Amino acid sequence: MIRREFITLLGGAAVAWPLAARAQQPILPIIGILSPLSATTAAQNIQAFRLEMRNLGYSEGHDITFELRFADGAVARLPELAAELVAFKPAAIVAGSAPAALAVQNLTRTIPVVMNTNQDPMAIGLAMGMAHPGGNVTGVWIEGDEALIGKRLELLKEAVPGASQVAVMLNPDDPTDADAFKAYPAAASALGLSARLFAVRAATEFEGAFAAASRANLQGMHVSHAALFTNARTTITALAALFRIPAVYGFREFVVEGGLMSYASSLPDVYRQQARMVDKILKGANSAEIPIERTTKFELVINQKTAKALGLQIPDRLLALTDEVIE
Repeated sequence: MIRREFITLLGGAAVAWPLAARAQQPILPIIGILSPLSATTAAQNIQAFRLEMRNLGYSEGHDITFELRFADGAVARLPELAAELVAFKPAAIVAGSAPAALAVQNLTRTIPVVMNTNQDPMAIGLAMGMAHPGGNVTGVWIEGDEALIGKRLELLKEAVPGASQVAVMLNPDDPTDADAFKAYPAAASALGLSARLFAVRAATEFEGAFAAASRANLQGMHVSHAALFTNARTTITALAALFRIPAVYGFREFVVEGGLMSYASSLPDVYRQQARMVDKILKGANSAEIPIERTTKFELVINQKTAKALGLQIPDRLLALTDEVIE
């Protein structure tokens, strides 16, 4: 073999070797995550999911890989983002709300979906039963607003002595608010409260709603935790402070941002539950036979600094029930 031929052959082998090595690398299972929130707002939840997957023995980039999509609070974007994730043919898709799960289910009945929802998953067609979901969707059922809105209004009334008229802020276009929309009149009436609905469909309407509630001398407000509101929690809690309206929220994250109080499940805990379900799917379990779990722990969180700024003295009895007090 002459020298030129040897060099050419050697050069060709050098190029072919890494290509062959890459071809032999295993294709990692993809876990899709579809969040109705923005990447920033959802960061704590996604981090909780990733850490739980790590605790379960998965190394990102070695055992699994993630594809994340964020709707930035816009329910209308979920079908498009769901289609992007389905195109990857992932091992499972984690859906961060009932509308997100429905968006995926409308596209595929084979890719496992691990959802969290505050709506009854059977009533909205995501599953046939709790113990045996029967399709490709399982996950976590967060106690819905139909049950919790009364408790939140009760806590708000106790924190604001003499309150008789309150506002309820919802997004009628978001199915996540369906239970709250049905439940709030009776829940308020049972507590001797008069409740006025403020329908908010876009972030540009927040300030107008707070201003109207202030002009009407409403003494408190229940704020939805649907994606539109959770995604804008910093703006909402700032407006509540500006108009001096005591408000109760659905998630702890509002209170961390300066909201008065919240009563709800812990979203990071819910995402850890979802990670454990994804682990079962990766180990061969059929999503149709993985029971839907319910949240069992609810947290009462109060921001004392905000209470003082509003001139409120939180009763000792209420403080004794509080899981966390933010000073």
